[in-house]
Amino acid sequence: MHPQVRWLFRCQIGVTLVAALGAGLVLGVHAAVSAALGGGIAIASAAAYAWRALRPTGTAATDAKRAFNAQFAGEGYKFAVTLVLFALVFKNYAQLAALPLVLAYVATIVVYWMALLRQH
Repeated sequence: MHPQVRWLFRCQIGVTLVAALGAGLVLGVHAAVSAALGGGIAIASAAAYAWRALRPTGTAATDAKRAFNAQFAGEGYKFAVTLVLFALVFKNYAQLAALPLVLAYVATIVVYWMALLRQH
């Protein structure tokens, strides 16, 4: 796994744990679980993207078009995983605390975008 991808997942897991702990201390156990689920959705979607977009595609001769298609497909996987997981959480977790879920998801997505700015 590429070092930047490892860094991304470590940071996303850290943000998720901090969000879940903070939500749990302030709002209780269901808020903590909700925050963990929100961060987990962001992590799972990033993993789906990385799995699809960063797979080896052959030689450098297959270059830009394949790289573009892989990135495009990765974004599609990421979007689909996000939609499915949010739907599952909203459908199956009756004690859901929506605000911690969304805030943890957004915080974890911010880490994802920060990874794009990281040079090394």
